[in-house]
Order: sequence, then C-alpha cells, then structure tokens
Amino acid sequence: MNNAPARHPNLIALYTIARREVMRILRIWAQTLVPPAITMTLYFLIFGSLIGSRIGDMGGYDYMDFIVPGLVMMSIIQNSYGNISSSFFGAKFGRHIEEMLVSPMPNWVILGGYVAGAVLRGVLVGIIVLVIAMLFTKVRIPHPLVTISTVLLGATIFSLAGFINAVYAKKFDDVAIVPTFILTPLTYLGGVFYSVTMLPDWAQAMTHANPVFYMVNAFRYGLLGSSDIPLAIAYALMIGFVIVLGALSLWLLKRGVGLRS
Repeated sequence: MNNAPARHPNLIALYTIARREVMRILRIWAQTLVPPAITMTLYFLIFGSLIGSRIGDMGGYDYMDFIVPGLVMMSIIQNSYGNISSSFFGAKFGRHIEEMLVSPMPNWVILGGYVAGAVLRGVLVGIIVLVIAMLFTKVRIPHPLVTISTVLLGATIFSLAGFINAVYAKKFDDVAIVPTFILTPLTYLGGVFYSVTMLPDWAQAMTHANPVFYMVNAFRYGLLGSSDIPLAIAYALMIGFVIVLGALSLWLLKRGVGLRS
C-alpha cells in the first residue's frame, strides 16, 4: 500500500514516453510502416514466386512457406532496431534527453518507454508483412505462444541493441553504421533464405554463432512446426540477451555514457 503512490508516477511517465514514441511512429507512417511493406512484397515476389518456383522444396516445405518466417522476423528486427536508434539519438542530438535524466524518473522508465515504442513498431511491421505473406501463400500458426513470445523477445533484443548504438553514436552516420555492416549481414546469414543443413560443417558452425539464426528458427517453429535447432536453446539465448543488454543499457544510463557533456 505504501509503495503504490511511488509507483504510480513512474507508470504515468512510462506510459507518456511510450505514447510519444507510438504517436511518432503513426504520425510518420509513410516512413515507418510503408517502406518495409513494399520491400517485403518485393522479397516475396522475387525470392518466393520467381526464384522459389525453381528451387522447389526447402527443409520439407514449399520455398515460399519456408521463407515467410525469416522475412517476417527480419522486418521485425530491422524496424525495432532502427526505431529506437534513430529516436533516442534524435532526443540526444536535440539535447532534451538531459531533461529526462535530471527528472525524478528512474532509468528503467526511460529505457522501458523507448523500448516499448520500438517493440510496437516491430510488431506492427511484422503483422503487416504477415498479412502480405497471406497474399502469396497460406499462413498457419500451429504454435501461437511460441510465435508471439519469439516476436516480443526478438524485438526487445534488437530494441536494446539499437538503444546502445544510439547511446554511443556521436553523429547520425554512426546510427547507420551498425545496421549496414553488422545487422544486415547477420539477418541475411541467419537462415532466412536457406536451411542450415545445406551448408558445409564450417559454415554451419559460423551460422550457429549468429544470434539471429536462433530467433528465425524459433519463429519458424511457431509458424511451420519445425526448426533446425532445439527450441530450448533458442529461448535460453534470447532471454540471456535480453538480460545482458537490458543490464548494460541501464548501466549506461546510470553512468550517463555518451549522454552528459
């Protein structure tokens, strides 16, 4: 009872930051929601319909069905990461992040608000891509709990990673470096377009070191009911990343790394 009034302002602050992020996403929907939809439609047309018809089956499934989970997860990862890295860096560049740091808000409220907005954008884009996929193939969700939990964990992981990128970034070009040279290769080499069993042993070992591979396969299990890896390993890895990246993000906020001049 005594702690309730102390928690209430924090919840209001959390809601306010998250709501601001959501309104920003919806206000510029032509930049946040439409481009991923167009890009993924092209992926489905080129890789699924044109190239996929020549490839045939992949992992026991029609190639179009096989790439749907990977493309959906790829769009979720990229948009969750991109949303928070650009939004938080914009707040830092505009120097109004300092007002939040000196306010009574605890650091977990600031972090939680930005992460919530980024996760929501990732989920919205994922839903849009999934709807687009239904135009090309019949989408089934035999394991909805696995599907939803994987989406939330994957979006949270890359939201936190995007936050860390924004903290260390000193100019707008720094925000684009990680998606271009790290995030894009990880997603393309994470089993989105192929089964890891097709690769030679050395390439399989490298793929198993890619965290995106585990998220894509967990999501593929949710949609298709099969995976190249045990589901327990994927969940352990994702939960571990959330804990480590979350702790690191809170520590950076506490120390004011890259935020206080």
